Formats: sequence, C-alpha cells, structure tokens
Amino acid sequence: MSEVQFRMPKMGESITEGKILSWWVKEGDTFEEGDILVEVATDKVDNEVPAPAAGKLLRCTAKALEVVNVGEIIAVLELDGEVKLPTAEEESSVKTVAVSPVKKNKTTTKAGSFKVNENVFISPLVDAVARKHHISYEELARISGTGKDGRLRKSDVIHYVAEGRPFQFAQAVAENNGFQVPDLKFDKGKGKIVEMDRMREMIADHMVYSKHTSPHVTAYVEADLTDMVEWRNANKVAFQNKYNEKLTFTPLFVEAVAKAIVDFPMINSSLDGRNIIVKEEINIGMATALPSGNLIVPVVHHADKKNLAQLAAATNLLVGKSRDGKLKVDDTKGSTFTISNVGTFGSLMGTPIINQPEAAILATGIIKKRAEVMEKPEGDTIEIRSMMYLSLSFDHRIVDGYLAGSFLKRIADYLEQFDVNRAL
Repeated sequence: MSEVQFRMPKMGESITEGKILSWWVKEGDTFEEGDILVEVATDKVDNEVPAPAAGKLLRCTAKALEVVNVGEIIAVLELDGEVKLPTAEEESSVKTVAVSPVKKNKTTTKAGSFKVNENVFISPLVDAVARKHHISYEELARISGTGKDGRLRKSDVIHYVAEGRPFQFAQAVAENNGFQVPDLKFDKGKGKIVEMDRMREMIADHMVYSKHTSPHVTAYVEADLTDMVEWRNANKVAFQNKYNEKLTFTPLFVEAVAKAIVDFPMINSSLDGRNIIVKEEINIGMATALPSGNLIVPVVHHADKKNLAQLAAATNLLVGKSRDGKLKVDDTKGSTFTISNVGTFGSLMGTPIINQPEAAILATGIIKKRAEVMEKPEGDTIEIRSMMYLSLSFDHRIVDGYLAGSFLKRIADYLEQFDVNRAL
C-alpha cells in the first residue's frame, strides 16, 4: 500500500481551476480502479474523475463547492501497489509571493478609470509572466483578478498584455479630479433571490469580457430558404431511414457556413496582440441551451471535411449530449467560428456576442413564410416564400465591413441556391 497525494487534474488546455461539485467516495471508504472519486465542474463542462487504482480515501483536503486550482491537492489516497500520480502542474497553487500593499485609491488613464486590485498576493506563475513583459508589481495591482476572492491569475495578465497594457502609465489622482462615475443608488426592487450558478457566472464574465475586448458591429441579410425547406421536408424521412439520423436545419446551416469560410478564410481568425491568426481548421461551434437554461458551445470539428450525413450525425450527437449533460471537454474545445440559432426560440433575428477569441459569430433567425415580390422575365409576381434573417456580429479590429458583408452574403447565397435535385 502507498499513500499518495491526489491533485486537481487538468481538464483542458485552457482550464486553470475547477469547482468540486461532490465527493462520490467518503473518507475511510474503499474504492476500485475506475470508480468515480469526485465530480468537478469547470467553465466548460462537468467531469467525473475516476480512481487511478484500487485503494482507500484517507482524507479530503478540499470540500464540496470549493474552487480549486489545477494541480492543487484535493485528497490523500492509500493505493494498492506502487502508483505514481502526476505532480502539480502549477506551483502557484501552493506557493505565493507576498506583494506590498498599494494604496486603495482610484486611479485613472486616458482609457477610463479603474480600481487597484485589493488582492496583493501574486503567484510565481503570474510573477514569471510579469517579469517577461517587464510589468511592475504596482502595475500588476491595477489589473482586476478573476480568480477566487479576486486573486490575479495568469490569464488575467495575458489578457491585459493583449489589450495593450492600458494602465501601464496610469498615475494616481485625487478622488475629486476628473469625471467620477456617480453612485446612482438604483432601486433594484424586491423579490425572490436566485443565486447564479458557476456556469452562469462564467457566461456573464465571458460576455462582459467579449464586449469590452471587441468592438462589435452587426450586419444583416435576408435569405430565401424556400428550396432548401422543400427539399428537407421531402427528404427527411428517407434521410433518417438511410443514415439513422434526424435531418434538422442545423447541419445544413453548418455546411453553408463552412463553405463560406473556405471562400473567406480571414473570417476564421483570432487576434493575438498585433498578429492575426488565420486558423487552419474550420471548427464550427453551436450555441446550445442546457436543461438549466445556460448556454454551452459544443463544436463540430473539421466541418468543411464532413458530408451532410456526417454533419447530421455530429450535430445530433452534440445536441443529445448537451441535453443529457454528458458533454466532455473535447466536445467544447477548438471552436473557430460560432453559430447561434436564435430562431429555435422563435426570434426573428438576433445580435449575438462574439465567442472569444473568435472574430465573428452568426445568428440565424426563425424561418417564416411571407408574401414576397418575385422578379421574373415575364413580370413581377407575389409568392409565399420561406424567409430567414441572418445576422453577423464581427470584431471590427480585424474584420472590416466589406469582408463581413461579403461573407454573410455568401452564406445566404449558398442557402438560397440550394440544389433541389441533390441526392441523399
């Protein structure tokens, strides 16, 4: 028997911490190899962590609902035989460097005002990033921390550097100098208090960060989907019989978007400082509602390489996993462009917020029959057509109006020029 330290595992390349939802094994209980020890929630999905070998749980060092950094010890196990577990991936989870407190007054820059970060503990990992970019402790204290209790994380410093270090040359000023945001004392009313769950908190932070980071512009087009709708209605039963998959509109939308990205690859990019990264892979994220009402973005990887049957299988599988709460980390990683089907909820159109660090996001509205004027050589006629609005929100730092408009129009063209004679 060997006593080992069981640490918070790394559950994705961008995951730095997890929240312990529940311990499945109690202190003093034995378990077999592969038994689930603990359930952990991240900002992506929930994960069940199995036992690496048979043994006994001696004690838990992290409690349920506690947020723990990757690599931090969460339990001590007694395992059968000699089993070597991973060591801490980040020393910052156990070592900290104290930083002298900074005066807690308000400071200001040309970009606006901010408050000094009151959490004065900087981890060695953050310290290493700061030294690399020659950021002083005083400047670090001006960055808002997103970690537990406002603690500064490595990602906070990286985002701050990517934004151009807006507080680099800020000087403290008197409290009554310059414009001050008034305390308006809003009456927020009375009612039932509903505490945000961790995923809702993450979504809120992500949305605010996206609006703060990217100058959002939204473009709109209207598409005539009559031919596509009629083809889908005529072939959905045969499609399911042949491929054992439901044929929804989602794989048809993903197919059109992937083809348009091939035509306009710059839309499939991200900004890294002053460099634009044009992605080699075309991975389409689908904003999907969970049973809790929260949204998650599962990803169809290599969408441009899949045929319609493969796209239908992939989208149906991901939607099913989302509905059943069975998404894994790999199901939500690597998105390069996102689609949000607001028409599912009956919305005519939407103005979606960009899924960082992507350059754009598409919203598809409800498909609605309307009377439309059809221009024909023999004269104009009025016909009943199936119409849909598409809206593209894009990051104006790296995507201009011409590219966004051309890309959006190309998606509409692919949807409108659907081959009604297409074979299954």
